[in-house]
Amino acid sequence: MTPKLRIALFSPDKNIADVMELRLRSKGHQVVTLTHLTDLLGFIYSDPPDLLIVDLTAPDPEIQTVIRGLKEEGHFSVIPIIGLIQESMEELFDWAAYPLDDFLLVPVRYPELFNRVDLSLQRIQRVFDHNPLTKLPGNTSIQKAIEKTLGKPMAVCYIDVNHFKPYNDTFGFARGDEVLRMLARIMSNAVKESGEGGFSGHVGGDDFVFIVPFDRAEAVCETIIRNFNIIVSDLFGEREKADGYYVAKDRRGETQHIPLLGIAIAVVPTMNPKLRHYGMISAVAAELKKYAKQSAVSRYVIDRRKE
Repeated sequence: MTPKLRIALFSPDKNIADVMELRLRSKGHQVVTLTHLTDLLGFIYSDPPDLLIVDLTAPDPEIQTVIRGLKEEGHFSVIPIIGLIQESMEELFDWAAYPLDDFLLVPVRYPELFNRVDLSLQRIQRVFDHNPLTKLPGNTSIQKAIEKTLGKPMAVCYIDVNHFKPYNDTFGFARGDEVLRMLARIMSNAVKESGEGGFSGHVGGDDFVFIVPFDRAEAVCETIIRNFNIIVSDLFGEREKADGYYVAKDRRGETQHIPLLGIAIAVVPTMNPKLRHYGMISAVAAELKKYAKQSAVSRYVIDRRKE
């Protein structure tokens, strides 16, 4: 179901504005029509809308300044902007000067308008839900994916990197980020290669989630651990690998023996009728991860309780 949006519509042409507002309201959207740029800026700054539609059929340097200003300001840059232009303007329109997210030709075809409104919001939701480091879906997508599995023969699997923080502190954020990117690729590839019906996501930091049919979960866990161990082998020297730790100083300047990187995977089957919502899956996974992280090597733990 398409969400109902709060839309700001700017047009000096009252005829265009009135008809467009009426049609958008017929789809359940809330629409505020503005005819003066000062009113537009005041409205956006005080109560930012979900979407902005701007009439550019008579280009104005002030409108250009407003659009560029919004896109350059972090808090407002996420608002999708759809521009209305005349067909005669399309070929020579200065797209660089007007950083729009989409455009429509006037006279407006309203089925096209409705589709572009929907697509603009879907696009911005995808961009901001995905983790910027790994490009994997983030928390909103993860929660939706987990909720779809409840009561089905699936497994929700949470991955945590063991001893990641001291590694990050010792070798730097660039090396730490590369470990996370590599784990993301390993996980995504293992899920894809296991067959259809899988999902990969990045909760944040060194926490990842993948979902596969339960009968494939162990094989995918084993593949991820095997490939991660190969990568870890390239991160440390022979002496460190033989010892199972590296030497580094903590924040107090004291020398510590820090174990090499590993991963812990908590596997939560979703067939259990008592797991009725996303929060319960997360709670079980947190408990399993604590147990898995007690191991000196990478391992996975499956919740085999029936109730």
